[in-house]
Amino acid sequence: MERAYDLVIRGGRVYDGSGGEAREADVAVKDGRIAAVGRVSGAGAEEIDARGHIVTPGFVDIHTHYDGQATWDQRMQPSSWHGVTTVLMGNCGVGFAPCRTEDHDRLVRLMEGVEDIPFPVLSQGLPWNWTSYPDYLDSLQNRRFDVDIASQLPHAALRVFVMGERGANREPATPADIAAMAAIAQRAAEAGALGFSTSRTLNHRTSDGQPTPTLTAGEDELTGIALGLKAAGRGALQVVSDFADPEAEFAMLRRVVQASGRPMSFSLIQSPLNGEAYKTLLAAVEDAVAAGLQIKAQVAARPVGVLLGLELTVNPFSQYPVYKEIAALGLAERVARLSDPDFRRRLFDSRPEAVRGAGGGLGRMHILAEIPDYEPDESSTVTAIAARTGRSAEDVALDHMLQNGGRGMLYVPFLNYTYGNLDPAYAMLTHKDTVPGLSDGGAHVGMICDGSFPTTMLTHWTRDRTRGPKLPLEQVISQQARDTARTVGLYDRGLIAPGYRADLNVIDYDNLTLFAPQVAYDLPAGGRRLIQRAKGYVATLVAGQVTYRDGEPTDALPGRLLRGAQAAPVAQAAE
Repeated sequence: MERAYDLVIRGGRVYDGSGGEAREADVAVKDGRIAAVGRVSGAGAEEIDARGHIVTPGFVDIHTHYDGQATWDQRMQPSSWHGVTTVLMGNCGVGFAPCRTEDHDRLVRLMEGVEDIPFPVLSQGLPWNWTSYPDYLDSLQNRRFDVDIASQLPHAALRVFVMGERGANREPATPADIAAMAAIAQRAAEAGALGFSTSRTLNHRTSDGQPTPTLTAGEDELTGIALGLKAAGRGALQVVSDFADPEAEFAMLRRVVQASGRPMSFSLIQSPLNGEAYKTLLAAVEDAVAAGLQIKAQVAARPVGVLLGLELTVNPFSQYPVYKEIAALGLAERVARLSDPDFRRRLFDSRPEAVRGAGGGLGRMHILAEIPDYEPDESSTVTAIAARTGRSAEDVALDHMLQNGGRGMLYVPFLNYTYGNLDPAYAMLTHKDTVPGLSDGGAHVGMICDGSFPTTMLTHWTRDRTRGPKLPLEQVISQQARDTARTVGLYDRGLIAPGYRADLNVIDYDNLTLFAPQVAYDLPAGGRRLIQRAKGYVATLVAGQVTYRDGEPTDALPGRLLRGAQAAPVAQAAE
């Protein structure tokens, strides 16, 4: 018997992404689109029992760095483990196209320094079967993925391509340089770039310590490139900046948006250098939006924090001279040496003077449990545990890292955590002119693992938070589905309504659990990366096909490269 639908999700609590209250409903899918929502009488070729679960749109992560991984891998994990069905890469002005052969290593070292993706991984993994940015998109065109992927034109690659050494050395762009960059930006947008990204932060450096080529790019350069997008009639702008002078920097970015008419999003996070500056920027973006400009702040779901461990890029003893004696040994050998009481005494006695004076930062290091707490209080710091147990802080830190065969991790929250809580993050997440972002999925493979932000948004902010107010579940789902999609021009997804993309999640919300990060050695050249799993994603669908069941991948790879903005279904667009 012919089935009316390809798939029907039955009896779930549907949060449709609009921000409205949930309702019990069926969701029918046909030809990769949502065909019906409500009481569906027709049968599906496949049916999913969602009773007792919630049904959400697939999440749209607009701040990732899968530019390299997408060229060698079909699964954009860890993001796709967390209900994400669309990712936007090419953020922060870093990427690999356009690029001439002689600049391959330069862009790799920039990505290595900015996003902590090792040189050997990128050198072996990247096929470099492109020169121009449209060539890069063409190289991805026929690849298959577990999510849809979209890309932005990265400023650093563009600047070096046009200006060579002058661009890499941050020299001012000439009018001819700007015209050339604008023309390439126009062609990139016409070929399918969702936009253009740039970095203006000293935190972004090459692996040999040089600032990103775009750090000091002038307003004339940024405006010229944005006008290239205007000429194409499409594309958004993405910016990360130190905002050392918040008023002046934001005013400059506002002028770029005014001149080009293109929407912009920028990274906003609380800095320990000025814990109140984010409020100035929230007020500035609110004023700009009131004036009719399309500007959004991308904000983070939790602290941005570094993970420390014996398998990771750094640990609390990395600078101790005695640790350096064993740093090149394999994990098992280091665990054996660090478990030896005599070696431990030698190690602790070799503490450098700089570490002695600063206390080694141990007071800011938290024990990371199997179920991590991303809003920890002082009681979970190494020093607090040492005081309670009568041990030294160094003993506590090392003992924890030696657990599970040397795989224990410590967590040091440093952004969004100036006051030791997530109240500033709450203020940002509840502001009308922000969207969730900044997960950096695919990057920071040895120090940070934030591709799980979408799960934190669900578990911490709507269900588990104890140190402050929570967020409504319907709001969070809308924020990281419809709102993020619309920020970058993807109007065909993020809602559960007829005609929209059948990108969907069935989630066991009551039992949704985020586990601690782990290390995997599955990158090219045997490279290491941090991954993070969750339990409770019953099913994830991309274009109507089930890509994950109970957290495990299926054989379906319906994800494709997206070229440019995507229009809303006709009936919806007319509303």
